[in-house]
Amino acid sequence: TMILASGSPRRRQLLEEAGFSLAILPADVDETPLPGEPPESLVERLATLKATASLAVAQADAGTIVLGADTIVWIDGEKLGKPASDSEARGMLRRLSGRSHHVSTGVCLLVAAGDGTAATKRSFVETTKVTFHNLSDAEIDAYVESKEPADKAGSYGIQGLGRLFVDGIDGDYFNVVGLPVARVAREIATLTGHDGLGYLLTGN
Repeated sequence: TMILASGSPRRRQLLEEAGFSLAILPADVDETPLPGEPPESLVERLATLKATASLAVAQADAGTIVLGADTIVWIDGEKLGKPASDSEARGMLRRLSGRSHHVSTGVCLLVAAGDGTAATKRSFVETTKVTFHNLSDAEIDAYVESKEPADKAGSYGIQGLGRLFVDGIDGDYFNVVGLPVARVAREIATLTGHDGLGYLLTGN
C-alpha cells in the first residue's frame, strides 16, 4: 500500500486506475511561495513538504512508499491559482486564450525507514506545455457559468469541459490532470529495484 499525501480525487483516481493500492493521508503545509521562487522549484519543495509531513504521522512500516505532489498552472513565470470569483476566472481564461502556458507537477517519493523518517528519497518535476485556441467572450462566459473553473487552478479542468479549449499539448496529459503517473511508476520501480514494466503492470 502506498500512502498518498494528497486529498486530490484526481490523483487518487489516476493511481488506482494504474493498479496502486492507496492509503490517503493528506498533509496540511504552508504553500506560500518563497520570495522570487520559480514555479518549478515551488512545486518540488511543496511536494517534499507534503510527503515528509505525512510520513511523520503515518506510523508506516519500513519499505512503505509515501507520495507527495503539488501541481500549478503558470504563465509568464506567474502562478495561476484557483479563481476567487467569476470575474477573476474570466480574466485568467482571457490571459490563456490563444497562448501557451505550463503545468508543472512536483512529486516527492519517500521510502519509509519504519521510524517516521525516510530511508530513501526521490523528487522530480514534470512540466507540460498546453496551448489554447483563441477564446471568444461568449465561450469564456458560458464556461464560467458552468462552474467548472471555480475550484481549478488556472480556471480550467482539462479532463472536463476545459478540454474544448485545448489546441495542443506538449508533454504528459495526465500531468495536467494532476499527476504524471507513468513517470511516478517508473521512479518507484527504480527506487524499489523492480523491473519498470513489471512494476507498471502489477501496480505493487
